[in-house]
Amino acid sequence: MATLTVFSLHTFLLMFTAIYLLGYYVIFRNWPGLSRAETSSCLLCLAHGTPAAVLATFSLLHLENPSNFASQNTPFQNMVLEFTIAAFFIDLLHFLLFVPTSYMYIAHHVATIYVFSTCRYIINHGAFPILVVLVLGEVTSLCHNTWRISGFRRADSQVAARVQEFSPLFYGFYTVVRGILAPVFVCKMAIFYLSGGGDGLVPMWAWVSWTVVIAGGNLFSIVWVFNMWLGVWRERGNQKKMKELGEEDVLIFG
Repeated sequence: MATLTVFSLHTFLLMFTAIYLLGYYVIFRNWPGLSRAETSSCLLCLAHGTPAAVLATFSLLHLENPSNFASQNTPFQNMVLEFTIAAFFIDLLHFLLFVPTSYMYIAHHVATIYVFSTCRYIINHGAFPILVVLVLGEVTSLCHNTWRISGFRRADSQVAARVQEFSPLFYGFYTVVRGILAPVFVCKMAIFYLSGGGDGLVPMWAWVSWTVVIAGGNLFSIVWVFNMWLGVWRERGNQKKMKELGEEDVLIFG
């Protein structure tokens, strides 16, 4: 318990602030325009995503007592919640300062902070399903943010361009996790609470709002990856047309 108190919300806020500033003023200081701030945000997300997934998984697999979706939060689970609250808060500041027109991302961050904060500081129950959703959300973080960073340099870096060639694999992984596994689990969570599983532990306003926010986040992810797939299909269609035009030119002028 004493060890966990060292890792408080304040500690995590300072840590993620330092990581963002390290990216902005040191690692990406020579990157042009908005890419400097955006890649610093990616660095912050890399520092949060995979560690959060690992910590959340550990907290779910090492429970002393049997747990259900409405069980009281353990100290370790609360620490993971604070870890995520801090990361999303600093990233929210990034969007407000540098990309204030990204309304969907800002709304997503505010909603996520709401869910994790109410679970941690008001209800103190129900962390189990929220941390499962966190694992499903952050297991793609390493691929996603590496892909985002490489996207800013694909025009002038062969390595970045090569990473971008693997986009369909990333989209496939993202589709399975965010488009299939996450919605299935959210349905399971909703069924649990609708059947009265959280009565007396998690009030209705809490689990209803959590479910709505999480379902909305899943829908946002599905729409995003669908648009990415559309881009892949358009690009391949254009490449096919260019190839056909090239073959016609060879036949005419060859």
